[in-house]
Amino acid sequence: MLVLSRKIGESIMIGDGIEVKIISIDGDQVKLGIEAPRHIKVHRHEIFKAIQDENKAALDVTEQLINQLKNF
Repeated sequence: MLVLSRKIGESIMIGDGIEVKIISIDGDQVKLGIEAPRHIKVHRHEIFKAIQDENKAALDVTEQLINQLKNF
């Protein structure tokens, strides 16, 4: 893991098209601004994890359900 120190108004670049900028710091909360191309999805980690869990659950299809769907 790369660890960087930045001050308000400073930023880091990820690749050629993603900029993460420090907007403000208030106590233990840091506000980040993220500029990225529209085709790149940006989510908070907990939302990203929930999406992954939902996708995995959608793939959990039993053989019985597949056979039922074949009858339609």
